[in-house]
Amino acid sequence: MPITEKLDSVGNILCGFKEAGYICSRRIATTIYLACHLEKPILVEGPAGVGKTHLAVALGRFFTASR
Repeated sequence: MPITEKLDSVGNILCGFKEAGYICSRRIATTIYLACHLEKPILVEGPAGVGKTHLAVALGRFFTASR
């Protein structure tokens, strides 16, 4: 599936992340959807061990899986 189709809905983002091995919340999927459509960056903050790096790795897999 082309990346444009993967980003056309929050549901597709949820499915794409699941395929990438990351189960994300609807809140995370909505944030990614909005950031991509508004062409804005995302700043992920939090204490050590909450999954920031795992989210970044899954996002990379999500984007490269369509190539």
